[in-house]
Amino acid sequence: MEDMKVTASGYDFGAAHAAMRRYVDANVLSGVSTAVLVGRDLVDVNCVGWADKEAQTPLRVDHIFRVFSNTKLITSCATLLLFEEGRFQLDDPIERFIPQLANRRVLRPGASSLSDTEPAERPITIRHLLSHRAGLSYGFLDPEATISKAYNERKVLNPATTLAEMMDVLADLPLTYHPGTSWEYSVATDVTARLVEIISGQGFDKFIQSRILDPLGMVDTGFVVPEKSRGRLTAYYAGADLMDPMKPGLTRTDDAPYPGAYLRPFPRLNGGGGLVSTLPDMVALIRSLLPGGPTLLKPDTIALMMTNQLPEGIWMRFPGVGELRGRGFGLAGGLILEPSPFDHKNAAGELFWGGVAGTQWWISPKAGVAGLMMTQRQMAFTHPFAVEFKRLAYEAVKRKG
Repeated sequence: MEDMKVTASGYDFGAAHAAMRRYVDANVLSGVSTAVLVGRDLVDVNCVGWADKEAQTPLRVDHIFRVFSNTKLITSCATLLLFEEGRFQLDDPIERFIPQLANRRVLRPGASSLSDTEPAERPITIRHLLSHRAGLSYGFLDPEATISKAYNERKVLNPATTLAEMMDVLADLPLTYHPGTSWEYSVATDVTARLVEIISGQGFDKFIQSRILDPLGMVDTGFVVPEKSRGRLTAYYAGADLMDPMKPGLTRTDDAPYPGAYLRPFPRLNGGGGLVSTLPDMVALIRSLLPGGPTLLKPDTIALMMTNQLPEGIWMRFPGVGELRGRGFGLAGGLILEPSPFDHKNAAGELFWGGVAGTQWWISPKAGVAGLMMTQRQMAFTHPFAVEFKRLAYEAVKRKG
C-alpha cells in the first residue's frame, strides 16, 4: 500500500479540513477522505467522519470506496499503454477491432423513434471513444430521452453480461450525433475496455492487474472486495433530496447500484465504473501520472491525455445542466480551460474526473498540484463539498508558495 505519510511541511489546510467537518456535522456527508500533492510530495492527508455512520466506525485512509467513474482513469491508462506499444493509432476506426460498431446510424434531431435515423458521416475512432465524442449514450442521465429508453430496454448496462455481449447490444442502437461533432458522457469507456481485451488477449481485469494495479502497488483496487477486506468497505448513502444536495439527512443504500455489487464476481467487467479502491491506491495512480519520478505512461502520452480533444466551440454538457462553458475533455477526463467563478483561478489547465458517489481526483500541471476526495453519497460528483475543498486546497498551496 502507498505510504500516506505527509512528506512536505509548512502548509495549512485547516480551512479545508474545517469545511469537510461541517458537511459531516450537518449530516450531509457520512465521511470524507482527502489527499493533496504538490509535485509528487504529499502535503496533506485527512479523514473526517464515518466509514459506517450507524456503527460509528471512524473513516481511515485504508477504507475501501466504490469509485464508480474513477474507474475510467484506469481504463483510459490501460488503453493508452497499448497505444504506446503501437497496437493501434488514436484515429483508427473502432470497427477494425470491434466490427459490431461498423456502419453506424445516427438519430435525426428531435427523433422520437429509433428508426428516425441517417447514416453516420464517419466511423467512430478510438480517439472519439476516449474523449466521449463517439455519439454513444448512457441511459440513466436523461431517462426520458428516446435513446435512454432504448439503452434501458435493451439492458446495455446489465452486469450479468460480458463486455463482448455489450458490444452485440450496442450494434443495433443508433448514435445520438455524428461521431466527433459533439460530447456526451457515455459507455464509450466500456467499449475501450473491450478494445483492451481484444488487443491484449486477456480479460480486462487480468490486464489492469498485471499492467497497472500490481506495478503501482494498488493492493485494494479491483472489481470485487475480498472476504477478508469486507470490514473496510464503506457504507453507501443517499441524500435527503436529489434536488437539494445540502439538505441534511442520509439513508443507507448498500445494495446500489444493484444487489451484491462489488461483493461477488459479475460477468460485466465495467471499465466505466466497476472498481473499488482506497485513498492510498488512488494516490499511487495519480502520482504515477506526475513528473519528477517514474510514470505509468510516457511523458508525451500524459501530455496528450491532458490536451483538449473537443472541436472549437464544443464544451462538456449534461442533461438538465446544459453546456459547461470552459470545460473541455482530454483522453482521460475533463479539462478546465476557462475557470468558472466557482473555481480557484489556479485551476486553469486542470485535468479532473470522479465517480457518481463523490470519489474525485484532479491534476493541475500549471499549478503543480494534484488531489483526491473520497466519499460515498449518491449523485455527489458535482456536490458543493468538492468545489469547496478544491478551492480551499488551491488556496492553501498558494499561501505556502
